[in-house]
Amino acid sequence: MPPKKYVASARAKVLAQWRGVDYGPLEAARSSPARRAGEVLPALLKDLRLDARQAEAELVKVWNSLIDPAVTAHAQPANLHKGTLFVNVDNSAWLSEIVRYRRKEILERLQNSFGKTVVQKISFRIG
Repeated sequence: MPPKKYVASARAKVLAQWRGVDYGPLEAARSSPARRAGEVLPALLKDLRLDARQAEAELVKVWNSLIDPAVTAHAQPANLHKGTLFVNVDNSAWLSEIVRYRRKEILERLQNSFGKTVVQKISFRIG
């Protein structure tokens, strides 16, 4: 339920002018009824995208156990944005190796673990 709209009376306008501050909207907000946490939390969690952020954090943690240690020694995930995993690689030789021969394998492993909607593609870059 949205808070009640504040309509200032003549008395409230005079008091606000005398005080130098209009407390009317604050008082109107305080007078709105309290809501249960169960009513507020689902919308809050959806707005914060905690489920997507949790998958992103887990992806970084699981990277070292899913991927070949030779690759993880030279490549680490930086972030996940709109289904694209950005991975930093320490040098151009390893970048070439990963992009040519291991990209598909890495993508398949991540999609098997997290789903195709979480990791849709991978972008490797030197960094």
